[in-house]
Amino acid sequence: MFNRLSVRAIVGATAMAALLSGAPALAQEKSVAVTAIVEHPALDAIRDGVQDALKAAGYNAGKNLRWQYQSAQGNPGTAGQIARKFVGDRPDAIVAIATPSAQAVVAATKDVPVVYSGVTDPVAAQLVKGWEASGTNVTGVSDRLALDKQIELIKKIVPQAKRVGIVYNPGEANSVVVVKQLQELLPKAGMTLVEAAAPRSVDVGSAARSLIDKVDVIYTSTDNNVVSAYESLVKVGNDAKVPLIASDTDSVKRGAIAALGVDYRALGVQTGKIVVRILKGEKPGAIPSESSSKVELFVNPGAAQKQGITLSEAVLKSAAQIIK
Repeated sequence: MFNRLSVRAIVGATAMAALLSGAPALAQEKSVAVTAIVEHPALDAIRDGVQDALKAAGYNAGKNLRWQYQSAQGNPGTAGQIARKFVGDRPDAIVAIATPSAQAVVAATKDVPVVYSGVTDPVAAQLVKGWEASGTNVTGVSDRLALDKQIELIKKIVPQAKRVGIVYNPGEANSVVVVKQLQELLPKAGMTLVEAAAPRSVDVGSAARSLIDKVDVIYTSTDNNVVSAYESLVKVGNDAKVPLIASDTDSVKRGAIAALGVDYRALGVQTGKIVVRILKGEKPGAIPSESSSKVELFVNPGAAQKQGITLSEAVLKSAAQIIK
């Protein structure tokens, strides 16, 4: 009898301690399912940042958190299959990284909480009706960038540029929005846009080659096809001496001359904090969509040399990181 009472007392005391500490108890296991349209450094950083935020809040995979992750490997059809599978699992929240995956998940459920991330324009992608609280099961964090600042960067890196090339997937809503905005903004800066479509990652190299002799610089948005195959774009830029300017800072490490972009790990942490709020009882429809106001300039002098550009001292001094 003494031993049974002791065991009961210990179990009771442990449960009480967990409640008092505010830590999620094992009996209150939560479930988070994460999907991305493809794996590349920026999207992987978002995923890892989400997990960092969950750990910081006391949710640990294998202990009090069931964590699932699946990549669609760039295939929208696979993204739909993953979305339906995750919705059937009934997790406490689904994190959908990048527009195609977010669209697939939002189309698959009206009640499971969905937190999107890495989506440039969630309104154009029809994930939410506006930036205010949606009143639905959807909220999230955008990686939108001010394109006027991107154009300023192009002019700083390639002052003589008149023709700006862009390789993009016309089937990705994010990219279409960026192209339309550039078509409006570039003429105001004395430049024009030359487009090359890459519906698949394997099309990126040939699309870039089609721009040779037609453009003075190639700018890339956060188009997932392009970012996932960035090395093929770099080969064209280096061989043809066409400067590459990106909006994804990880692309600078892979051979772009410069990028003014968001910190995707931090974007993931920001996304994860929203997930934590949902796990603690908040409704996604009561949480307004967010974006990141923190942008950093990365430059790569070695890439600049290969692409026939000399970076000014002003640009080098303003860089948050110089890749060597």
